Amino acid sequence: MPALISRMGKRLRRLIERPGSVELTGYEALLPDIGALEPELEKLSDAELTERAGKLRLEAELGDTQLVELCALGREAARRALDERAFDVQLLGTMGLLSGHVVQMQTGEGKTLAGALAAAGYALQGKRVHVISVNDYLARRDGEWMKPVYDLLGVSVGWVDGSLTREERRAAYDAEVTYGAVSEIGFDMLRDRLVTRAGDIVQPAPEVAIVDEADSVLVDEARVPLVMAGSVDQAVADTEVANVVRRLRLGLHYETDTDGRNAWLTTAGASVVEKALGGVDLYSESGSDRLAAVNVALHAHALLTRDVDYLVRDGKVELINASRGRVAELQRWPDGLQAAVEAKEQVAPTERGEILDSITVQALIARYPQVAGMTGTAVAVAEQLREFYQLEVAVIPPNKPNVRADLDDRIFASPSQKLRAIVDEIREVHETGRPILVGTQDVAESEELADKLAKAGLPCVVLNARNDAEEAAIIADAGKYQAITVSTQMAGRGTDIRLGGADGQDRERVAELGGLHVIGTARYPSSRLDGQLRGRSGRQGDPGSAVFFASLNDELVVSNAPDVPEGITADDETGEITDPAAKRHIDHAQRVAEGVDLEIHRNTWRYTRLIEHQRRELLDHRDKLLRTDIAAEELSGEKHYAELVEKAGEEQAKQICREIMLFHLDQLWSDHLAFLTDVRESIHLRALARETPLDEFHRIAIPEFRKIVPAIRERSAETLADAEIGEDGIDLGASGVRRPSSTWTYLVHDAPFDAGFEETLRQVRSLLRRKKN
Repeated sequence: MPALISRMGKRLRRLIERPGSVELTGYEALLPDIGALEPELEKLSDAELTERAGKLRLEAELGDTQLVELCALGREAARRALDERAFDVQLLGTMGLLSGHVVQMQTGEGKTLAGALAAAGYALQGKRVHVISVNDYLARRDGEWMKPVYDLLGVSVGWVDGSLTREERRAAYDAEVTYGAVSEIGFDMLRDRLVTRAGDIVQPAPEVAIVDEADSVLVDEARVPLVMAGSVDQAVADTEVANVVRRLRLGLHYETDTDGRNAWLTTAGASVVEKALGGVDLYSESGSDRLAAVNVALHAHALLTRDVDYLVRDGKVELINASRGRVAELQRWPDGLQAAVEAKEQVAPTERGEILDSITVQALIARYPQVAGMTGTAVAVAEQLREFYQLEVAVIPPNKPNVRADLDDRIFASPSQKLRAIVDEIREVHETGRPILVGTQDVAESEELADKLAKAGLPCVVLNARNDAEEAAIIADAGKYQAITVSTQMAGRGTDIRLGGADGQDRERVAELGGLHVIGTARYPSSRLDGQLRGRSGRQGDPGSAVFFASLNDELVVSNAPDVPEGITADDETGEITDPAAKRHIDHAQRVAEGVDLEIHRNTWRYTRLIEHQRRELLDHRDKLLRTDIAAEELSGEKHYAELVEKAGEEQAKQICREIMLFHLDQLWSDHLAFLTDVRESIHLRALARETPLDEFHRIAIPEFRKIVPAIRERSAETLADAEIGEDGIDLGASGVRRPSSTWTYLVHDAPFDAGFEETLRQVRSLLRRKKN
């Protein structure tokens, strides 16, 4: 009974808790004590300050007394090193991070320094810390920027990016605090999983992760797999199929679902394709391979749009990160879809190969025993942070009250009427001299708007995936007098917009005019992204304003809530709609989009949770093989073992046995991943038979995994038995123990058809019934 009451109590607390309801009173009570230490610490020399910070290493934990000391030392170190005295709210953020929370701090409130002081606090407790960001630029910038603070606190710091050698990476990870992009840290972990000597590992065991732009990494990127591949060849797309699909027409030959994530052939489309491919029956067992190729080509043709989902630049297809509006470095779709898009655009196919290992961002973060994070918009995803990471949100108040004016949405009947109104709005505000930041949905829209503005005599600077290399400079000057900046997305840009520009020369002039005016050209699929755009204005109590324009024919509405309520009317001349029902409908469409995204996240995690459990179990076995002599012990009774020891020596014989068993373990795991991918991709056949796909996935995957460890032993024994032993031992390559001549890493972008699955099944079942009749 007590256990039942406890469970009921937890459920009740979850029902009544508000997101972002972590109590801050205890932290706030420490602020006067922190301030009281300032006069004393100011008198210390740099060496004395460092020595005093070092004494915290002797403490068992950071209680209230130690927190006060750490925050006071951090504030003094920042004052000396950066000429920045940390605000009380920054110290609240530091304490929230040290307590293992995701802290919400508004744009411009100093998250970077708060994160650095928290990282130093963890390091002084003897824990290695990874400060994880969304890209290499921010990781290096923040690591270099905060290094003088770490130096004064006696904490070592490093950073990793794609340009470093293995030895440079090892040195960066040897530091107590290491900054890195989530992709780089994940790729290093995957590389370490393939080493055959323990001394080749570059990354220490994970201990603490502080995640910058936490909502972007933990939610937007959560289900993205990071991949290590080898055995290079060229991706092969079915060009014949691509040419056939290119001629198909929406509504006649194929249909798509309302959210644009699935496409399927109509009866007429299937007939056209079957005839064009020489009379094949796509829905027979013999035609299944061609059907798969047709489906992938159809998705590339129907669901992926150039300059929205990807760019074609320098003869390559480059994906666009939808949540950030920039080129998704190192990202690609799953091999079949990537090749299909390349065939669609008639560019050279990219290399591909056998997947050696992969891990989702969510599973990567889950490896850390302690996780904390910081972002400007955490409350909107508080439930997801709690559900997937057991993290609670602490809302840190701004240093100065936010005086930004958030204006009511302006809604129009059509996108063209909306665009004209946006241009008019920009003209009117520009004439006052106020700087303007316009957030667009994609590259195509940003360039169309820039063209309209140029024709209206309103020159602007465009920031999108085509020129994201210059983004820091562009953003830094977006607050200049009369500046007009058009940007696709602002999430994770990492640079403050200061009134008056980077040098603040015209700050007072711009502030008197009303500050930065932010315009959203449409509501985003997430209210959180809306908030991130608004938050670019009004930093540190600056004046500013923000307004969103929307249309009842925007993609958000058409894809998620196409049935617009009757009776909504627009102004005959401008097309503007003032009926409150229009805004309610757009709000509803946004909630639907957020729900779809959450369900995709949940569904992905349901499948990958089993894979992660299997990976951890096999990695434990791999680690024993790598660090002990059990490989030699297991193979000592096999043919040729004694001869191998005699000719190669005992230590060399142990390493040879180790490499043989590690090779087969890695190969079997790679085969298992490929098998599970095939199962996942064909699981719809189980759904057609009315079986539960996830249950069926588990039923197939678990017994297959149990075969791996016995197979490692069996294959290794066969390799040793068949090997020719020379004077120097065994030529592993000649014995078939050959690792890829080259490897490379990339991220797999979500396939766009990973949702709306039941609708697709319904269509396929319907088509099959019609073919039978």
